Amino acid sequence: MSNLAWVNNQELNEDEFYNRTEEIANITALLNLTAQNNAPSILLTGIRNVGKTVFLNKIKKDLEKDFLVVYMDFSHAECYQKNNMNPMGLLEYYYKEIIDECKKRKLVNFEYSIRKYFKTNDFHIENIISLRNIPIPLINSEKNFEKLKDFVFNLPNEILKEYNDVIKGVIILIDEIQVIKELGEYLESFLWIFRSYSQKHNNVAYVLSGSMSLQDELIPKISSQNGAFGGRMLNIQLDPFSRETTRNYLNKNAPDLIFTEAAFDRFYKCTSGVPAYINIFGTLLPKNIELNEKMVIENFDKNISSIIFHLINLWSRLSHKEQNIFISLLEKPLKRKEIAECLGVTSGSLSLSLKKLQNLDLISLKDNKYSIDEKLLARWLKIEYEKYEVYPYIID
Repeated sequence: MSNLAWVNNQELNEDEFYNRTEEIANITALLNLTAQNNAPSILLTGIRNVGKTVFLNKIKKDLEKDFLVVYMDFSHAECYQKNNMNPMGLLEYYYKEIIDECKKRKLVNFEYSIRKYFKTNDFHIENIISLRNIPIPLINSEKNFEKLKDFVFNLPNEILKEYNDVIKGVIILIDEIQVIKELGEYLESFLWIFRSYSQKHNNVAYVLSGSMSLQDELIPKISSQNGAFGGRMLNIQLDPFSRETTRNYLNKNAPDLIFTEAAFDRFYKCTSGVPAYINIFGTLLPKNIELNEKMVIENFDKNISSIIFHLINLWSRLSHKEQNIFISLLEKPLKRKEIAECLGVTSGSLSLSLKKLQNLDLISLKDNKYSIDEKLLARWLKIEYEKYEVYPYIID
C-alpha cells in the first residue's frame, strides 16, 4: 500500500519525511551555533515544489525545544495578497508572525502590542473640541516607518533578553523570500536595512528560503560579495531527488507501483525528481499492475491538471498580456522584438510583463532570447489546446 505524502502537507511525520539527511544535519548544526552567540544567516534555494517548506517545518520541529523558532511565509503577507507590496506592510506581517509564535509559546503578553503602538507611531493634535467648556484634544496617529523598522527588527532580540531563561536564541525562517522582488525600487534598500539589523544580534539566526534557480537575479543581491549581506550569507541549494533516490523512495513508500525500466525512466522524466510531483503522480497511477512507458505517458497527460494545479492557479492570476507572452514562447525561444511582433504590440510595452514572468520563474532570458522555464505548464497548455483548440485564458 502506498504511503506517499500529499503535496498540501507542509509538515510530514517521520515516516513520510524522506532523504535530506545531509542537508538537515548541516543546517541544524549551523543553527545550533545561535546558542553560542554565533547565529548564522542562511539562504536556502531550490526550484518550485522541491520541498523547501516541508524542509523548513522539519527544521522548526527539530529545534523549537531549545529555541524560539518563527516560520513566516512572505507570500501570505496582506500587502502581497492585495497586490500592494511595500516595506511597511512586510514589517507589519513580520511583527504579527513573531508575536503569534510567541503567544503559542506563552512568551509575550498584551504589553508588546502597547509598546508597538506608542513606539512606532507619530502623534499629533488633530483638533480640539469643547465638552462642558473643557477643551479636549483629539489625538491622531500616523505610522512612522523609521520607528516601525527599528521596533520590529529589534523585537526578536528584545524577546530573547526577556526570556533567556527559557530559550537559547531566536531562529527566523522566512519562506517565499522571492516575493520581495515585487518591492521594485524599494528592494535593495529593504535588504540593506534588514542586513543592518540582523548583523547586530548574535543570538538571532535567519534562514531565507525561496523558489529560485541559481540564475535568479535576487540571489546576488542577497548573498554575493557586493550584495546586501556582503558575502556573509551561507548558500544551501535544495536539489530535486536523483533518479536513484526517487526509485528508493518509491520502493519504500509505494511498493504497489510496478514499472518496467522504460516506464520508470519516463516517470522520472515527467516528475523531474521534484518530490511534490512524485507524490501526486505516484498517488494517481494504477497500482499492482506492471506499468509500461505508454501507460505512464497517458496517465500523466490525463492527470496533468491535478499534478500541476498550483501552476494552473498561478496561470489564472496572470494578465492576458503575460499569458500571451508565455504562449508565444511555447514553440521556441524568442527575442523581445519577436515577441512584440507576435502580439502586435510595441517592444517597450512588454517590459513590466516580461519582468513579472521572470520574477515568477516562468521564463528566463539568455543570449538575448526569452525561453520557458516551467516546462510542465507549457505541456498543460499544449494539451488544453489540442483538446479545445483554444488556450485557457480564463480558468473556471
